[in-house]
Amino acid sequence: MSFEIKLPLFEGPFDLMLFFIERDELDIYDIPISKITRDFLDYIHQLEKMEIEVASEFILFAATLMKIKSKMLLPRPEFNEDGEEIDPREELIRHLLEYKKYKSVIGELANLEEQRMSRFDRGNVVSELKQLTKTDQVDAELQDLDLYRLLKVYQKVLTKYAHRSDETKHTVIQYPYTIEQQKMLVLDKLNEKPRIPFSDFIAYKPDKIFVIYTFLAILELLQLAMVTIKIGEGFNNFWVEKLEAIPVENL
Repeated sequence: MSFEIKLPLFEGPFDLMLFFIERDELDIYDIPISKITRDFLDYIHQLEKMEIEVASEFILFAATLMKIKSKMLLPRPEFNEDGEEIDPREELIRHLLEYKKYKSVIGELANLEEQRMSRFDRGNVVSELKQLTKTDQVDAELQDLDLYRLLKVYQKVLTKYAHRSDETKHTVIQYPYTIEQQKMLVLDKLNEKPRIPFSDFIAYKPDKIFVIYTFLAILELLQLAMVTIKIGEGFNNFWVEKLEAIPVENL
């Protein structure tokens, strides 16, 4: 026959100390340091026999207990500034009380979380979106938002975008004008009439792209000293004049 021994695992040395105190119904303000130290070391030895790695914090705590025990055995006690005897267990008791306080709060928070999780089913995106659409105020909507809902909406948008059928198409249309063609047109018009207002070109074909190309052609002819311009009357109006008769075929 073989026997199997199971030891409870504790989150830390303070957790183990509170277990000993509650198990033996000890007074936390008057801890029997000798008994606690012995129980603590026995627990560590049991872990070592079962080849369970002992955390360094347990070993350090055991050394602290033995140090407190040795101080209590010394015949010469220590005194504070007021002449009162210093209890070597004072710091240990203070840490234990603080740990016990936080541990009780964590337990209450864990119970509240468990109750909350049992009352509300997470992951129902449809009902969450309907609930959001019921609110009319932006502030109220922002108060109901959380990271989980934002991630679900973001995932839904990405899925919809990935399966989109009407993909964006870009169509490139070539303009039916070139600078060279417009230069020829300007010179042809100047052969018919040596002085033409720019407004006539606009009236000839009131197309935005046509006017732009014609204006660029006039600027290039002006740079080539083939035409000149004179400011005319009216807003944004000028005259285009031919400088000399140059055959069109020689361009």
